[in-house]
Formats: sequence, C-alpha cells, structure tokens
Amino acid sequence: MKTFPRARIGISGWAYKPWRGVFYPRKLPQKQELTYAAEQFRSIEINSTFYGLQRLEIFDRWRDTTPDDFVFAVKGSRYITHLRKLKDIETPLANFLASGLLRLGPKLGPLLWQFPPSMAFDPDLFEAFLEMLPRDTKQARALAKHHDPRSPDDFWIDGDAERPIRHALEIRHDSFRSPEFIQLLRRHDAALVCADTVEWPRLMDLTSDFVYCRLHGSAELYVSGYDDEALDQWADRIRAWVRGEDLADAERVLKPTKPRTKGRDVFVYFDNDVKVRAPADAAALTERLGAIAR
Repeated sequence: MKTFPRARIGISGWAYKPWRGVFYPRKLPQKQELTYAAEQFRSIEINSTFYGLQRLEIFDRWRDTTPDDFVFAVKGSRYITHLRKLKDIETPLANFLASGLLRLGPKLGPLLWQFPPSMAFDPDLFEAFLEMLPRDTKQARALAKHHDPRSPDDFWIDGDAERPIRHALEIRHDSFRSPEFIQLLRRHDAALVCADTVEWPRLMDLTSDFVYCRLHGSAELYVSGYDDEALDQWADRIRAWVRGEDLADAERVLKPTKPRTKGRDVFVYFDNDVKVRAPADAAALTERLGAIAR
C-alpha cells in the first residue's frame, strides 16, 4: 500500500500525576492512561527507556494497548549517551536493542538519542556511533545477539518482519553548530532534532528523510506553553517539511537543502509538561494541521 508523508503530533511521556483530572478524566485507572492518550494522539515518546532497560512484558503491554496505526518514539539509554558518552558501548547498545524494542513491531518509530549539555562534538566518536547504529530490524537483531549473557528470558532478538529503523540525535552543546556534524548526519541519514528551547541550540538543518521536533517550551524550559501565534508558526513549518521543503526562517548551519519530491514524515513531541500544557498544545497543533496529522 502506498504511503504518503504525514505528521505525527504527540507528547513526551504520559504518566504524569498533575495530568490526572486535567488531561485524563477523573477516576480513569492509571493502567488505562496510555490507551486514553494514544486515542488522542498518533504518537508518543517513551521516556522510561532512557532511565533503564524495560521488561519484555512492558513492551508487549505498550504494543497491545494502543491503536493499530500508532507509533512510539523510543528514547535511547542514558547509559550509552550520558554515562558511557558513546565510549565502549557495543554491549550496552546490544542490551538496549535486545530489551524488547523489536516486540513493538510496526509500532516502533524513531529512536531518539539525547546528549547532555556538557557533551561537545567529537567527530570520530560520533562517526563511530552512527556507523554502529542499525538501519533496519535485521541489523538490530544481529547487534542484539551480542547482549550480556543473562537469562534468556531477559532479552528478545526475534522479529516478525524486516523494517527500517530511524535515528534522531538531540544535541545540547554549541560545538554542534558545525558543518562537519551536519554533513555527518546526512551521510548516515540520521535526523537532527529541532529542539525548541532557550537553553540549547535550536537548529533546523534537514539531514534525513524525516524531521523530529521536541517542543520544550521556548520561554521557560519544560514549563511555558505555546500561544496561538506560535502554534500557527509551527503548523506552517510542519506543512513545509511534509511537502519536502526547507524553511525560509530556519536557523541552520548549512545552506537550505533542495526540495524533496517525496516530502518528509514529521514527528513532533511536546515536552512542556510541568504546567500540564503538553496535551493541550499537542491537540491544538493537530487541529491546525488537519488531514496531514490524522
């Protein structure tokens, strides 16, 4: 079946106590919150995978309690990005890939690799990392076989079909404002996350066949919401990206790319959850985009 570029607008995480009775209906059982949120949005970013390996049955529950056309973005392990800082990560990466990601099946969307503000651009280190990342589920299964020798019940390396795997990198250090970094991402077909925040670089260089945005709150990190003018502006940007175009107002390192005749898929996640703004802002942006976000 032929597919067309579309936008998936969602939220970063879903298990937030302040959302209960505000976004979530009062008395909604906590175990039903993901199902409820997945009925409102076409994608959600999984945060818990950043903090530690999840059990296989957790991935099964996420898969089975969401709609057929739903997609998860999965946040990569901080053990790889923050603690090891990309050094000696062959086994940690294998453990992460074998922890149950592939059990999501067609609901496995982009993998998000977020780096700490203290981590500067090291060309050799990032080249090696991007070379190591699997580009499809077949490669992921091959890498996952090198996991730690724990109980077989802790890991899963099978799969129901061969599918592409996309990767997005979120950087937080000014040294990444580098043509060498942008060219590196393009060679490896990895997306540069457009992170809307006042604290870190907000770059909009297009480096892959998809766009990944994290809207953290442009005035106050994780807190401030988006007014009508800001949401209109983001809607215009997303429409252009879906058409395959670059942006006239883009903050970028290199010159604009040539328009893509096939367009681009766009993933946008609101991460301004402190004041319970994320679900409302995601819903408002989805409404503005109409058919391309449904």
